[in-house]
Amino acid sequence: MSHALIKTVLFDLDGTLADTAPDLADALNHVLHQHQCPELSLETIRPWVSHGGQIMLQNAFQIEPDDPQLETLRQEFLNFYQANIARKTNLFPGMNEVLAGIEQRGFNWGVVTNKPSWLTDPLMTALQLDKRSICTISGDTLTQRKPHPAPLLHACQLAGSQAEQCVYVGDAERDITAGKSANMKTLLALFGYLGENDVPERWQADTMIQQPLEILPWLDKHNEQVT
Repeated sequence: MSHALIKTVLFDLDGTLADTAPDLADALNHVLHQHQCPELSLETIRPWVSHGGQIMLQNAFQIEPDDPQLETLRQEFLNFYQANIARKTNLFPGMNEVLAGIEQRGFNWGVVTNKPSWLTDPLMTALQLDKRSICTISGDTLTQRKPHPAPLLHACQLAGSQAEQCVYVGDAERDITAGKSANMKTLLALFGYLGENDVPERWQADTMIQQPLEILPWLDKHNEQVT
């Protein structure tokens, strides 16, 4: 991997850029309530969020992926979530300063998520990030999704950077796998939706960060070392 100046910072969305868990938990609890099941705490639901709505429902209802009820539950979940997509969702503390700092340095940033575009786009608009992001790649933008590197490489092209000029920040193993496969630097967001069985040390990210504000010093240090 060449030592290039990093000009583009790419972010995963859920659990990295924005704390979407409260709204997703509300959607899950809405479906549980509709089916006379006890609601679950945010702490219980939070580690599931990174894996998407289907896994959240399977865990909450304790059903298998081939359960005939799952598709109905999924539609109820998505309908509620779409209608209430940004009631409690905010950027993680410090992330706004990070985005501003990236822009002040003359660099750009974008989003690469597995969330479908019909949810990603309204959320980015609600967070007032849609005009600032150089690119927003969703789970259905291409035929491939993370951990495949294609979405990240597509984001590089749109951002006008080479892969080695990009860093990808994510909170799941698939994020680090995708970033490494794309020949990018990777930062693992430990403040995201890690589960108790996750072993992030094994994922071999370039750096693990405890909070968003660690991104800017890392970026400056990296770029100082290559100039």
